[in-house]
Amino acid sequence: MQIPDYYNPVAREIAEALIEGFNKHYRLFRAVSQGAKALFEAGDWQGVQQAIRGRIQLYDERVGETVERLHRDLHAELLDDEIWQQAKLYYIGLLTNHKQPELAETFFNSVFCRILHRDYFNNDFIFVRPAVSTEYIDSEPPTWRSYYPKSVGLRRVIRRIVRDFGWTQPFAHLAHDLACVLRTAHEYLGGAWPAAEASYQIQVLGSAFYRNKTAYIFGKVINGGQAYPFAVPVLRDETGRLYLDTLLLEPWRISILFSFSRAHFLVDMDVPSAYVQFLRSMLPSKTKAELYTMLGLQKQGKNIFYRDFMQHLSHSNDQFDIAPGIRGLVMLVFTLPSYPYVFKLIKDVFGSSKEVDHSTVKEKYLLVKKHDRVGRMADTLEFSNVAFPKARFTEQLLNELRTLAPSLVEEDDERVVIRHLYIERRMKPLNLYLMNCNAEEKEHAIREYGNAIKELAMANIFPGDMLFKNFGVTRYNRVIFYDYDEIEYMTDCNFRRIPPAPTPEMELSGEVWYPVKRNDVFPEEFATFLLGDPEVRRLFLKYHRDLLDVPFWQQRKDMIAEGHIEDFFPYPTEMRFGKRYAKPAA
Repeated sequence: MQIPDYYNPVAREIAEALIEGFNKHYRLFRAVSQGAKALFEAGDWQGVQQAIRGRIQLYDERVGETVERLHRDLHAELLDDEIWQQAKLYYIGLLTNHKQPELAETFFNSVFCRILHRDYFNNDFIFVRPAVSTEYIDSEPPTWRSYYPKSVGLRRVIRRIVRDFGWTQPFAHLAHDLACVLRTAHEYLGGAWPAAEASYQIQVLGSAFYRNKTAYIFGKVINGGQAYPFAVPVLRDETGRLYLDTLLLEPWRISILFSFSRAHFLVDMDVPSAYVQFLRSMLPSKTKAELYTMLGLQKQGKNIFYRDFMQHLSHSNDQFDIAPGIRGLVMLVFTLPSYPYVFKLIKDVFGSSKEVDHSTVKEKYLLVKKHDRVGRMADTLEFSNVAFPKARFTEQLLNELRTLAPSLVEEDDERVVIRHLYIERRMKPLNLYLMNCNAEEKEHAIREYGNAIKELAMANIFPGDMLFKNFGVTRYNRVIFYDYDEIEYMTDCNFRRIPPAPTPEMELSGEVWYPVKRNDVFPEEFATFLLGDPEVRRLFLKYHRDLLDVPFWQQRKDMIAEGHIEDFFPYPTEMRFGKRYAKPAA
């Protein structure tokens, strides 16, 4: 696009400062993502976790730098409307032929909203909807590679797919792994390969996706009018050699890899929108917001989420109301019945048993954002100054907001503005689920509950408050933790046994006869407040008796202190090739 000469030079400076700030951000973001391949091959699992944590901060750091530059050099907060309108138009011109225009538009919004008060926002100054199309953006290298099995054979093509990722570490038994892939696919298709159509090809995303100790290959097989998505996890054994762990073919299983309870992926993308479009063709149930977020582009995910939410509000008429279940002591939670998320804000005054404040709660939520959630902690979207239509709030909810969180709420005749808010995927609270499920479901839920606590412990997270009301059940019947105000690192906890009482009278008195420090934890006490229901107690003791004694916790703590990082598989263990098909001797 030819940029007109008549733009105010200050508007040009604003636009150029913004694009420079964004380009620096994405350059750094991509460098971190590119480094994941070397970390994977080296088996540097601590490095992988640090890369994911560190990358989260990059966006806010670049926004802050750009805001400071505009304040310092241009006194941007004092500029008039016409200059900001021209800056936006000039910026759009700079996005022509840009590889990440949608991300750059979101960056513009973030900077603008830091400079001017929200009352000043309108469609002329920010990108309420995309101004630049992300369709057909050329990528170098191409977003995906295409392979044609008819000419060279399926086994050879799969071998080439694996080799084209350029891992320098050797594979332990690649021929065996390829045979397992073919056998699993053959079984999935009912024991008969479909006739190959003229369009028969395999499309594979050009970059591997890295997380925890795994590299994932994502692609789809196209044959006529059929498309078959697939994912192949690649792992590293104790000697450094690589192997294919399984083949995932069911879309819902692949979708779980992108669950809100998992850490974000590290993946090198020249054109992120093309990756999102490809993944949506594989997983149509996943929204663009979810996919951008799981690719580490959480600000873009938030932006799209909010647009989708506003669209939902315009096409629905139900009311926001207090969330069902036991009221929390720290968080006020409300829902919109037609929308699959909950809205959480921090109360002004907490229950008497809570020893945290607002800043501590925010730190806990940030800890979870940065941590590997190992499929057991819900991710949250954090928002500031969210305006809701007041007419959609029940009077009961309005009263709760005014009473319990007045410092976070502004209202006028038309709207309610919440100054700080977390939005989280809605789940069935475990305590309510256990009240209404059948015997088989209850056993599964209790087993899942204990597994969730154990997996969190292996990931260096002690939940703190382990009451059932702080856990939820997902649509895939997994139990997820979602109340973070009391979580601690396992390494910061001191797991103790209760010492014997000096006298029988003291034991019966109900008074504590031993000193207790802030992070002391007594696992044997868990049974008192968790296992009042006889059937729940029986099931818990059947599967998780070890959670009620110190050795389990101390052993996990010692392993973490030694630098051990556990394996977490987002698919059943029995699906792994090593479990299904015998591997050749090393």
